[in-house]
Amino acid sequence: MFEYDKNIPDPKRGDFLISEPFLPDPNFERTVILVCEHNEEGTFGLVLNKVTDLTLNDVMEEDFSFLGKLNVGGPVEHNTLHFLHRLDRPIEGSVQIAKDLYWSGSFEEIRILIETGNIEENDIRFFVGYSGWSEGQLREELDRQSWFVKSGASSAQVFDLDADRLWKSILKEMGGKYKVFSNYPADPRLN
Repeated sequence: MFEYDKNIPDPKRGDFLISEPFLPDPNFERTVILVCEHNEEGTFGLVLNKVTDLTLNDVMEEDFSFLGKLNVGGPVEHNTLHFLHRLDRPIEGSVQIAKDLYWSGSFEEIRILIETGNIEENDIRFFVGYSGWSEGQLREELDRQSWFVKSGASSAQVFDLDADRLWKSILKEMGGKYKVFSNYPADPRLN
């Protein structure tokens, strides 16, 4: 049997949190979370691999020509909308997560880019809700081996990898025992 890491580092902005293969929380089963903020007050992230059947038109009062599916960012505040983008230029108020990956910013600016056809569906992802941990809460979960941390997210991983295979792909990329974890069945009783 493989041993988990004893000293998993705290994540930082731009890192991935990858749930361990048998995490019992259905909100986070086989999820990959992009850490958007981590500081002494807590951690904020967005689940990258839980796609819904909803579009912006299903959750907003005004109509949008953007037909991309919304993602579930996490179990907290499903009445909030968040977004990640990779545009040639940052949006006012956006936070840089990686070289060409941004979180949030002016929704009005995004709306104009959508309506004028100046943003492609594969360059922005919208999320309802988010994943959040209060001060020390994530550290406790890391110490219980509930999460793996992979540093250095890229926009290609966030936007170009298929959501259904993201968890497995990231673990394989990490190599070693993580590659083995990627092949664990969702239900070991079926093995």
